[in-house]
Amino acid sequence: MNIYDFYRGEAFDAYEYMGAHIVKDGVLFRTYAPNASKVSLVGDLSGWEDIPMERGTDGKFYELLCPEAKEGMRYKYRIYDKNGGFIDHCDPYGFGMELRPGTCSVVRDIQGFQFSDKEWLAQRTDCRDKPMNIYEVHLGSWKRKPGKVYHDKTEGAAEPVLTDPKKILEYEKWYNYSEIADLLVEYALENGYNFIELMPLGEHPSDESWGYQTTGFFAPTARYGTPKQLMEFVDKCHRAGIGVIADFVPVHFAVDHYALTEYDGTKLYEFEDDEAGYNEWGSRNFMHSRGEVRSFIQSAANYWLTEYHIDGLRMDAIRNMIYWQGQEWRGENRYAIEFLKEMNCGLKARHPSAIIAAEDSSAHPKVTAPVFDGGLGFDYKWDLGWMHDTLDYFRSAPMYRTRDYHKLTFSMLYFYNEKYILPLSHDEVVHGKATVAQKMNGQYPEKFPQARTLYMYMIAHPGKKLNFMGNEIAQLREWDEKREQDWDMLRFPMHDSFREYVKALNRIYLTHTALHYDYDPTNFMWEDCKSAARCVYAIRRKSADGDILAVLNLSDWFQGGYSVTVGEGYDVELLLDSDDQLYSGSTPHGETRFRYEGSQMIMDIPPFSGRMFLLKKAEDSEIE
Repeated sequence: MNIYDFYRGEAFDAYEYMGAHIVKDGVLFRTYAPNASKVSLVGDLSGWEDIPMERGTDGKFYELLCPEAKEGMRYKYRIYDKNGGFIDHCDPYGFGMELRPGTCSVVRDIQGFQFSDKEWLAQRTDCRDKPMNIYEVHLGSWKRKPGKVYHDKTEGAAEPVLTDPKKILEYEKWYNYSEIADLLVEYALENGYNFIELMPLGEHPSDESWGYQTTGFFAPTARYGTPKQLMEFVDKCHRAGIGVIADFVPVHFAVDHYALTEYDGTKLYEFEDDEAGYNEWGSRNFMHSRGEVRSFIQSAANYWLTEYHIDGLRMDAIRNMIYWQGQEWRGENRYAIEFLKEMNCGLKARHPSAIIAAEDSSAHPKVTAPVFDGGLGFDYKWDLGWMHDTLDYFRSAPMYRTRDYHKLTFSMLYFYNEKYILPLSHDEVVHGKATVAQKMNGQYPEKFPQARTLYMYMIAHPGKKLNFMGNEIAQLREWDEKREQDWDMLRFPMHDSFREYVKALNRIYLTHTALHYDYDPTNFMWEDCKSAARCVYAIRRKSADGDILAVLNLSDWFQGGYSVTVGEGYDVELLLDSDDQLYSGSTPHGETRFRYEGSQMIMDIPPFSGRMFLLKKAEDSEIE
């Protein structure tokens, strides 16, 4: 690390200098605490007694070489303020932490794992003109492994304690990173996902924060194992042809005083003023105007991409960096905006094929434009407007859908302003919002055909795709981080057939190039966006390999003899009928209910259903 780059906010490798590094002669500890009166190392190796650290570079860094220290040992920095008081802090740059409720850093070797994904990295792209179907996962609640344990449990212990042998109960335990990779990779391949997005990996004290209240920005959460096991997870994904995106939090950090809060006895990472220093989530805002803070955050982002071979970062709550406290009326935070531009440029220079995506609910322009063109330099932005309009529409009763018809067409009026991902994420299935399937209007039997049609609309609509775990089985219970998904629902034909339907849609998406060229305006057209009275839509996606046509009936009545113009000279193949009996619909499997005459596609469409067709020029088909 260049010390001047660190102070200017231009360092992307600060973690190579700071933290706990295993070297030939032991472990070298180094931390940045410019306003401390002194710093000591405490931990397993000292019986938690002070080992004074020496002032290093320019008197603002403290370092210590400990020959006795070894991997797996716990440690903290005891930081004394100007008044002689102290707080024991975990290492801001530490590569490991102990499982909550423990708060210590842990010495970890991040250099010992040998990746076998050279071929994957060589051919990796940002998927601008390729399919990107993301399966968003919270590792602790996707699946859990069963076990047995005695009932009694010590208060605050991370694991149940064996005491009374008469009180045996079943319990669930987390898989580690490597173990869950074997299950998750197979599931993603089977169900047609080519990317897995993991909710925040950095260590965090509360399960309920899902990782968004971070205490260890360089430490993979110990809930699921060690850094090496996370590297195995990524390596297994890559060997199977699956990319890995990690959720990253550049806006704020946890309030816990053992972590970044008032790290050196002063507000080193946060604002002096609490009005700017705290946000709507009750956490501390980073002060992005400080060079040391910039170097810390962008080094953490680079760390995950470099050391763990992560393929992309989804950056959380970018609105709160664009505007002060995320509120437009307060004005733009020009320091944070400049930082975003510089960080994104630096990350893309180092990792050109990595994906940098923004979760941004603002209407700020050019979020995904290059920095040289006045943009923020992200590759993608979540289309939260599309998500809200779509779910609002499907929540509404059929009698109101004529009025609300253009909620499903509005997104294309602004779509080409940015490079969008269409998200049906974790945020939409918690806190009383109901799951995606639950949101569908009507009673249980009516929800499934509408959910099937919603997903056909999503696949046909331009934009990369993201679906949260459980959505693909039409889960009806809101997501709870404390328990695994309701996989037993697959015993019921309605849920099992729904997953088969989503699987079929995903296969169509991955294999048909017309659905990949999302940001070329010539790729998309509305064949019908004027049938408000009928609540029917027709979307066409074009490519040299054949066009995809999706026809959607979102009314609650049977549409007989519906006609849409597609042009002459096509061979037409029905790829998917959402009302097929294979998917618990009412149309017998193999019954077409459509015909192609001249330039017209004519069909009968049951209520709440969609059809997806492949259109290929007849002469092209003959050549093949």
